[in-house]
Amino acid sequence: MTWWSNDDDDDDDEESQYDESSVRVRPNPKGNKPRTKIRPEYADAVPGRILTVDRGRFTVLVDEDTPGERAITASRARELGKTAIVTGDRVGLVGDTSGAEGSLSRVVKIIPRTTLLRRSADDTDAVERVIVANADQMLIVVAAANPEPRARLIDRYLVAAFDAGITPILFITKTDLADPAEFLSEFDCLDLTVITGQRDELPLDELKALLIGHTTVTVGHSGVGKSTLVNALVPGTDRAIGRVNVVTGRGRHTSSSTLGLRVHDDEGRSGWIIDTPGVRSFGLGHVDPANVLKSFARMAIPSSVPPPDGIPLSQAHDWEIVDRVLAGELGSSGIARIESLQKLVGSLSDS
Repeated sequence: MTWWSNDDDDDDDEESQYDESSVRVRPNPKGNKPRTKIRPEYADAVPGRILTVDRGRFTVLVDEDTPGERAITASRARELGKTAIVTGDRVGLVGDTSGAEGSLSRVVKIIPRTTLLRRSADDTDAVERVIVANADQMLIVVAAANPEPRARLIDRYLVAAFDAGITPILFITKTDLADPAEFLSEFDCLDLTVITGQRDELPLDELKALLIGHTTVTVGHSGVGKSTLVNALVPGTDRAIGRVNVVTGRGRHTSSSTLGLRVHDDEGRSGWIIDTPGVRSFGLGHVDPANVLKSFARMAIPSSVPPPDGIPLSQAHDWEIVDRVLAGELGSSGIARIESLQKLVGSLSDS
């Protein structure tokens, strides 16, 4: 023992056996950096608009409304996982955004959406499928005949629009084959914008006036003329046009993808129309039944009769909405609509 030793040396000897400073650490054989849960913010990501989705590849419009506007191809970044990326999404991109042949960028973030149009396989399926993002209008395309219009299917579109906070517009095609007046009377109770057109005479100016400045998603039964309408609004689109089976009266699915297209008017102003594949059913398993009647009441045409206790229909409770409509506040069409919506709400509540 020397003069600088003390009783604590024994403790140091015991701790020295746990000293790992001399341990040899083998380098990472792959030569890459250790993984981290901290993800980059991509503050310099280039903004873009998803135009269509095809087998894991996205066509994205960047530098919109500038001289350098171009469509590029992108893939999904791994950090987005299985998050759905759909037509209408506004996204951030990194990588090669030049648009040169063979170039590929990556979608690294989805800008918060304003609306989401969704549907499920059926009313018992709670798994939703996102169809379109950021649309503020829904153009419901219905044929006056061939195929016959289905009020219950339109009710489903309306419920989906109510749930998403999207303004519905009703467009009746093929009015040269049948008078749609009786069918349209079923929706007299709603403050719906209604447009009609014939097979060879589409009201393009009237439609463009509604589309300019908006993002509008089209929905409708197969064979009602959606693709014909889109081709007329955006010349050169060449969306496939189907035919209606003369035996079943049903349209054949032609458009298989959802596609965003820009519509211009004669003054150079623009809007967006998103064409979706035709469907024969529209599941609402994702919809909150509590929102349906409230949304219906907000769209109802106010009665000329003063409301009970001065409370407008849009501010009534669910049961009061039903009672007041059944009492005739919205006429016979209101009764038909509320009964149809009640059946839908019942099917959703039971699922």
